[in-house]
Amino acid sequence: MDPTALIGIISHLAGAGTTPSCEDLRGFRAHEVTVLEAEMLDNVCRLEGVVTPVEGSRIGFHLMLPQAGQWNARLKMLGNGGYSSAIPLKGLEALSAAGYAAVATDTGHSGDDPNFVVGHPEALTDWASRAVHVTAGSAKAIVETYYGSPPEYSYFEGCSTGGHQAFSEVQRYPEDFDGVIAGAPGHNRIRLNAAFLNQFLVNRDPRQSEVAVLDQQSLRLLAKASLAVCDIDLSTPYIDDPLSCKFDPAVIACDDQGTGPNCLTPKQVEVARTMYGGTRDPDTNELIYPGWLPGSEAGGPVPDHFPGWSLYWADTAKGNVPARQSFWRFWVFGDPTWTWERADLGTDVAYALEMLGADVDATDTDISSFAEFGGKLLHYHGLADPVVSPRDSIAYHDAVTASLGESTADFYRLFLLPGVEHCQGGAGPADFSGQSVIEDWVERGIPPDLIDVTYDGGDGSPIERLTPYNNGD
Repeated sequence: MDPTALIGIISHLAGAGTTPSCEDLRGFRAHEVTVLEAEMLDNVCRLEGVVTPVEGSRIGFHLMLPQAGQWNARLKMLGNGGYSSAIPLKGLEALSAAGYAAVATDTGHSGDDPNFVVGHPEALTDWASRAVHVTAGSAKAIVETYYGSPPEYSYFEGCSTGGHQAFSEVQRYPEDFDGVIAGAPGHNRIRLNAAFLNQFLVNRDPRQSEVAVLDQQSLRLLAKASLAVCDIDLSTPYIDDPLSCKFDPAVIACDDQGTGPNCLTPKQVEVARTMYGGTRDPDTNELIYPGWLPGSEAGGPVPDHFPGWSLYWADTAKGNVPARQSFWRFWVFGDPTWTWERADLGTDVAYALEMLGADVDATDTDISSFAEFGGKLLHYHGLADPVVSPRDSIAYHDAVTASLGESTADFYRLFLLPGVEHCQGGAGPADFSGQSVIEDWVERGIPPDLIDVTYDGGDGSPIERLTPYNNGD
């Protein structure tokens, strides 16, 4: 919708020349926006509303507005996780308490299974890109009306699907946000889901689909072995540079005696090599999606933590079917009877890319419009991530750099976090002040040549001082 029109109509609600109170906004309707609830609580105006940009679309949002004297003139939007409609309320509350106007969306559906598109085809576009964009525009308009001035700066932060949303914004709507923080982005969504499917296919005996070839004990062995081979800096409990380590799981293969509790069978070695090596077209051997790195097998300080690779190699509720089965059934094929036995990665991925790639993926490497707008992109990825391969983030950064050259570092930097799992957790330090880093870059022109990373809940002392990744450096 046109934010200017919304501003004018809401202002009229409060009376000419005045700004509305929080309660004035309750029940307000204008164009595609409806404010369902508005209440002042703990010095914060808390709004719930919906945006209906097209027929069949209903996008919910929460917007929290500090009192005028406490607002820092910034808007910040938080991203989502997976396919979930859950709004990060605690995150919004923390931001509003710190002075930010804070907003998030339910991405236009309810629930956390991709089957939400059944009977609601517009929900797919909402989830993929539209919900964040229209929510950001509506939030800016309400902010300007409520405070009498627009945000001086607008920011977005998200990890996983939130990172996917961040990339989509940078690529599709480069003027929505001044600064964007993208963590472990699942932006290469179709190929990522193909990798999850491949995990299931290679790790199952078709006659016993509920039994994994690599079990938790196998993952423990792999995690301990990769740490022993790849950890150069023995002062840390994680692999500092898994990208440089050529780990072969055959180092813990069983001898001629067959099996044992402390070794891998030939089949288990084969499956582990596939996990490290990536998902490939069975006919051409072309890489579909890169593999996971040593140190991501079992999660956390081995041998106790899980799930590691086991998180997405099968549906957590039904161990005999692959994770994200609904994606293939309802998004790709429109066939609720589709099963993994019918999967053909080569043809299925090509078909999915043709049918959905332009709408669902966020893989466009031409982000020059975002650079021209003056936007800054802070991208990070844990090197022990067992969900989204860090190699995929590296490949995207390399492709952008190949296109835009040295100027890429002026607006886009990638940081790789050793020992860190998916968005957080793991044996490595995962906590850094992303918002202060992006504000320094956007508002004061200070680029992040170095970030201090600490343990979450620690004393704040830097454990790692990281420089940006740059084409393998």
